[in-house]
Amino acid sequence: MTQSPVGGTSPSEVPTEDQRLDTLQRATLGYFMQVANPANGLVPDNTSSGSPATIVGSGLAMACYAVAAERGYVSRDFAVGRVLATLRFFWNAEQSELPNATGYHGFFYHFLNVLTGTRARTCELSTLDSAVVLIGGLVAAAYFDKDNADERELRLLADALYRRADWTWALDAHGAVGHGWTPEKGFLPYAYCGYNEALFLYILALASPTYAIPSNSYARWLSTYKWKTIYGYEYLYAGPLFIHQLSHVWIDFRGIQDEFMRGKQSDYFENSRRATYVQQEYARRNPRDFDGYGEHSWGITASDGPGPASCDVHGRTQKFYAYRARGVPYGPDDGTLAPWAVATSLPFAPEIVLPTLAHLDATHPEMTAEYGYKCSFNPSFYERSAPAGETRHNGKRSVGWLSQGYYAIDQGPVILMIENYRTGLIWRLMRDCPYIVDGLSRAGFQGGWLKTPNPAAAS
Repeated sequence: MTQSPVGGTSPSEVPTEDQRLDTLQRATLGYFMQVANPANGLVPDNTSSGSPATIVGSGLAMACYAVAAERGYVSRDFAVGRVLATLRFFWNAEQSELPNATGYHGFFYHFLNVLTGTRARTCELSTLDSAVVLIGGLVAAAYFDKDNADERELRLLADALYRRADWTWALDAHGAVGHGWTPEKGFLPYAYCGYNEALFLYILALASPTYAIPSNSYARWLSTYKWKTIYGYEYLYAGPLFIHQLSHVWIDFRGIQDEFMRGKQSDYFENSRRATYVQQEYARRNPRDFDGYGEHSWGITASDGPGPASCDVHGRTQKFYAYRARGVPYGPDDGTLAPWAVATSLPFAPEIVLPTLAHLDATHPEMTAEYGYKCSFNPSFYERSAPAGETRHNGKRSVGWLSQGYYAIDQGPVILMIENYRTGLIWRLMRDCPYIVDGLSRAGFQGGWLKTPNPAAAS
């Protein structure tokens, strides 16, 4: 039976920081507990009716079940059962060139039918999304380490799935890992070159014991990095905040450096800290004059939005987008803020994230519902009509826009990054994973916790 997150404090108590984070983790976990298909572990992309499953959601969920077991939100047996259902599905699902298969060459289609697990519509086979499935399985395998039949099977399946992925097949002509493939048109004309959310993908691909990519693939990844100075912060640039977060969900980059970061006397964790401060400073300056931006109101990333639409904002016509990868300082930016992206920045800069979350809770309590923070909101978007007597802004209704949905790709990082901030659980598990240690070493990372090889990794 599904167990629902519970918890909280009595109305007369003032919750501590840890209690507030615990409540947010529990509520956010509810998404995976309630909407996932327990028979196959597939997780709907979002809460809209008829949403297909996203394989990213399933990968994130496997790691989140480990957190849930660690914190006692669910029993260990329940968590193992959910992870096993997911791994069994991905291992046994059809891998072929057929357009209605689940995957090919060890990778999986971006979207799947929640019930049947077959390809949804004509979506692409996604290397990055598949990498989330693989690393989510590795996290679960590292956590569920007991010597019993179910946990042994869990570890074997997670390892087998990782070994099956043919990274060499996914390389483009220049040695970079391609975005994906379809049976109708072959490989997509895009590849992962730096800097974006695929850093952890290259670590996995370099370490593969069966289909490892060559070291010059990582050199290709580094070749298009853009180092910028924005608002006085020097950092490796990427506009959307999620790019600075996704690889850090899995890997502890504190104090370890590849060749590029050694040259900059920085590391990827510090880089994400600076990117978080750039986000805050952009919102404080508010160059596009949006409502609601400020020192404690920021978080611009890939998220749902009120568009496609246009309306007047302080005397100018503003275009609004639907789901879009928004970024700073160059845009696109339409006034949409994503609270989940703030929460996922917690390990990098708690000194500005915690006050921002407190401000959000105080000023926008409507952003919190059954599964934690809703995806996004936009205080600058105004409807064109309003009932008589309602406050209007430039002749329009002054209520702004609020996302009604939740997205799996938002929910998972909130749970996992809060846990990394609180205990470092995911980071510790992956520091002991020989594949992660191997991949980092092959990418040229040195220093920090990599100085002294872990005995488990060495074996």
